[in-house]
Amino acid sequence: MTDGSTSKSEQAYAWLRGRIAEREYAAGHRLVLGAIAEELDMSVVPVREAIRRLEAEGLVSFERNVGARVVYLDETEYVHSMQTLGLVEGSATALSAPLLTPADLDRARAVNDRMVAMLDDLDPHEFTRLNQEFHSVLFEPCPNPHILDLVHRGWGRMANIRDSTFAFVPGRANHSVEEHVEIIDLIRSGADPLEIELAARNHRWRTMDAFLAARHHDSAAPTDSEKS
Repeated sequence: MTDGSTSKSEQAYAWLRGRIAEREYAAGHRLVLGAIAEELDMSVVPVREAIRRLEAEGLVSFERNVGARVVYLDETEYVHSMQTLGLVEGSATALSAPLLTPADLDRARAVNDRMVAMLDDLDPHEFTRLNQEFHSVLFEPCPNPHILDLVHRGWGRMANIRDSTFAFVPGRANHSVEEHVEIIDLIRSGADPLEIELAARNHRWRTMDAFLAARHHDSAAPTDSEKS
């Protein structure tokens, strides 16, 4: 399972984070250090280090007499995470824009075309994976490593809820791919960095707004007495 190219702690971190991102370890899943260490053929020390790192990213929490569990993002945490991700990803995308080549933008457009192709038979998990791939093309060249690290942390923090966003609000997927094209066109045309930043930020926040609006639709619906 392990190799000499990376530390055992890093390998354990990547393995655990991947299972959380793929929802193999869903919200509330208990992370048993001994069992994980045995599966990875390593001691519990690097596993503990990996879990502490995931805790710092907000993906894992420790409970007294229980141990480590995968975190479920409640609505307040979801809003805070999406607001923050919108800010830092918008900034990263704007800073990346001058460094993106026509080939990069063509690759982003190709990913978005694949997302468009699945709109009639939406697979929220695959759509989410492609969505991250699309945005990664646009923000990964960001020359500021601190901002880029915050973007990575933000995406990681959303790992437990991203699939449910498009599953809960499937209509948002149609608008999302349209906004992707707008962002690409802005970058390709050499638009002002602030305009690109705001487009990327508002794109993220519209997803948040759509999720919240759908979640509160029933509770916000008027009663019979209110209609009369």
